Amino acid sequence: MRRNTILLATMAIATIGTTTQSCLAIATSSVGLTVIKQILLGGINKGLNIFSNKDSFLANQLIDAALPQQLKDINSTLQKVGLNSLVQKEKDYIARAAAFTVDTSRPILNNAVNSLTAEDATRIIQGGSGAATKILRERTSEQLMAAIAPKVDAKLNEFGLVQTLNSALAGTNILGSIFGGQNSNNLATNAVSRFAAQQMVNGLFNIIENHEQQNSTTILNSLGGMK
Repeated sequence: MRRNTILLATMAIATIGTTTQSCLAIATSSVGLTVIKQILLGGINKGLNIFSNKDSFLANQLIDAALPQQLKDINSTLQKVGLNSLVQKEKDYIARAAAFTVDTSRPILNNAVNSLTAEDATRIIQGGSGAATKILRERTSEQLMAAIAPKVDAKLNEFGLVQTLNSALAGTNILGSIFGGQNSNNLATNAVSRFAAQQMVNGLFNIIENHEQQNSTTILNSLGGMK
């Protein structure tokens, strides 16, 4: 009886090992890698479609959650002094600027996805939920920031946001408290463009990751039900 139990346990372990190896083999095959790429590209398209529409951008909670703390502090201060309309205008301008980053962001992200390898697929499968987006973020976030920040800055200046914030914050020490004791209006208004670009990059990855998680069942099914 004991010998039978040990034999069954050994067979079970061997089966699990074989199943895991089979799942990884499928994952790193052209089929498994294609599924992962399609899901990531779907998330990218979803995010950039949202960026293309100002109202969709403003209404998206994943983008709102990506707002940098410094910009939250500026907005909170403006609201406290009765300038809520300026905060709304700032958000509107940032949403409008986001549309001008779509054509720049798309090839960077698509190229990174299409460059994924079998080794990446193994890391994604072993990494669990959100691992594919994590790899994509690691490989593109700095490039995205460098590419879109100048476009965001140009658009926000074109819309007059920088000048408006300068006027609203002139003669205050608000910026010093937010930026570590440096009392410079120009420092903050120039940084607003950088903060806006950070929100766009992080918000986009939030959308891609959410899309990946929503489609995790598709990944598992393509790998034969691997958990």
